[in-house]
Amino acid sequence: LDDVAGAAGKAGTKAAGVVIDDTAVTPRYVVGLAPERELPIIGKIAAGSLKNKLLFLLPAALLLVWLEDRFNLTLIVPLLMIGGAYLAFEGTEKIAEVLLHEHQHEEQLVDSMADPKDLEALQVKGAIRTDLILSAEITAIALAALDHLSLVTTAIALIAVALAITAGVYGVVALIVKLDDIGLHLAERSSATARTVGEALVRIVPTMLSALSTIGTAAMLWVGGGILLHGLEELHILDVVPHTLHHWSEAAGAGAGPLVAWFVYALGSAVAGLIVGGTIVLVIRRFVKHPEELIVD
Repeated sequence: LDDVAGAAGKAGTKAAGVVIDDTAVTPRYVVGLAPERELPIIGKIAAGSLKNKLLFLLPAALLLVWLEDRFNLTLIVPLLMIGGAYLAFEGTEKIAEVLLHEHQHEEQLVDSMADPKDLEALQVKGAIRTDLILSAEITAIALAALDHLSLVTTAIALIAVALAITAGVYGVVALIVKLDDIGLHLAERSSATARTVGEALVRIVPTMLSALSTIGTAAMLWVGGGILLHGLEELHILDVVPHTLHHWSEAAGAGAGPLVAWFVYALGSAVAGLIVGGTIVLVIRRFVKHPEELIVD
């Protein structure tokens, strides 16, 4: 139990950066839906996320560990890079839809759904699909921090990480999307301070949720690009690109602090994601008449 607790804590800390990205991405899937359905939808997404981690990613991770150890293979990194390329594609496709005004086609498809349950199912499906990629990265990062453990201990530690991270991410997401309701409740209190805070929340939350939707798209680019850059570095393929970005990030951070260093690396990762995602979008648009339907369907 001590081994599991220590390993899970170490693995969870390593994956903290992706947890932040996951938290930024998820709220965009409940923006615009009925307030009374927000928490149930988040609950469905959280259940789907846990299913991703425990039923699909955990067995796959353990199998990959066994194969890598048994046959001296490198499998996890290439698979992660495929997931990173998909995230980069989805983020770039969203930007292309806005720039080319193709989001109207998606809005028409959504508006044509007479049953609100169909819309909920669409949003939940999209969120769980995106979560699968982010959860895969969390699992891989956690796995990398669990060296020299038995297969059983590794499995238990990954389960602990999955439960803790899922609860943390979707607990925070639930709090974010319900801040406006909290504001309304505070605005009805007798205390002047509570009313002031509540009225401020009511005004700020819609703008914040809209901004989070944009941040979620940006997160797809910097997470996807970051996965790709890390993969190039691990596989020693074009590793001059991630090495150069690391150098720029460290140089910026030396003069301005770690936050600036993180921003420079995140920006570089987003550019890498935009390049790879843009290439995929061009290829998809060459062979698919309405590529935006890939996201809706």
